[in-house]
Amino acid sequence: MFAVQRIGAVLVALFLLVFGLLGFAGGLDFFSTDGERILGMSSNGLLSLISVVVALVLLAAAARGPRIASTVMIVVGSLFLLSALVNLAVLRTSFNLLAFEFRNVVFSVVVGLLLLMLGAYGRIGGHLPSDSPYAHPHAVGGESDEDDGYPSTPAEFAVERAMRDAEVAVVQHVASFDQRRRVAAMAQVTSRADRRRVWMSFDEDAWRSRG
Repeated sequence: MFAVQRIGAVLVALFLLVFGLLGFAGGLDFFSTDGERILGMSSNGLLSLISVVVALVLLAAAARGPRIASTVMIVVGSLFLLSALVNLAVLRTSFNLLAFEFRNVVFSVVVGLLLLMLGAYGRIGGHLPSDSPYAHPHAVGGESDEDDGYPSTPAEFAVERAMRDAEVAVVQHVASFDQRRRVAAMAQVTSRADRRRVWMSFDEDAWRSRG
């Protein structure tokens, strides 16, 4: 899920970034309603600037984390669809400030739908995957992703699954000695992040003893 959202955001951002930079390199008029052909689409200086800004926003969101990337992709995808409708209405008029042609409208619709699908992947649906951070309710009080204690990397989700399996095994009286001592150690702390750190400390001790 993380790879799908982040890679999708990066790929769309790179295309927009190249599109925008080629527009700058071509010295396009900023508010020309005619535009010039860039990567098969019409563009002017204003559209080039917007493309670069949106690309940087998507790259920053992908770097921050999956929740932020998902939210930004949903918002940007919606704006792409809105842009397609608005620019279709002003096509071939003096209000066509972004120098859109019909192929630009089609591109906006395709990219908008793609970003919406990527942003909603693993987030919206009746049966979310177990490794989705959206399968868990937000902590009361509106804590941020960094403070809510929920896992945010594939490694942390793997630890969460191992912790859950160990706790179930203890309840069912089928736990191994290692699982019992880890669960006992986790019982000494309260926050989810601290429990994860306790579990991972056993792995670190095991690696040191092997070394």
